[in-house]
Amino acid sequence: MEDEWAFAEQIRSRNKHTLINELDIEYLELTPDRVVMNMPVGPKTWQPAGILHGGASVALAETAATIATAINIDPNQFQPVGMEINANHIRSKMDGVVTAIAIPFHKGRTTMVWDIKITDEDEKLICISRCTIAVIRKIER
Repeated sequence: MEDEWAFAEQIRSRNKHTLINELDIEYLELTPDRVVMNMPVGPKTWQPAGILHGGASVALAETAATIATAINIDPNQFQPVGMEINANHIRSKMDGVVTAIAIPFHKGRTTMVWDIKITDEDEKLICISRCTIAVIRKIER
């Protein structure tokens, strides 16, 4: 548990000026086979009709998959980057919080594929997604 939160703090420190920070995405559970994150639904994540924007759901899903991959690789040598994502938006949401749960379909050396389900506070399904993350050599900035 201590390692999990140390990792979360390390990642949080890099989120300033990123989409993760702008959408107020939070880490709830970080393990090699399950990542849980949530995101508030409101003006920052709405489309013009006042409901959760599909792009915000996709951003949450890809964030969960990317973090899940990061937990499973050596961060000194490699970094995770999104390669492909698809999403089916099942139900609309106007306010509250949505929660993404990412579990692995495949954890390979150069790619990982994650199943992400996004639900609301009543555990109603909002979105389902599959995301492929590439594992690449670390790029120094």
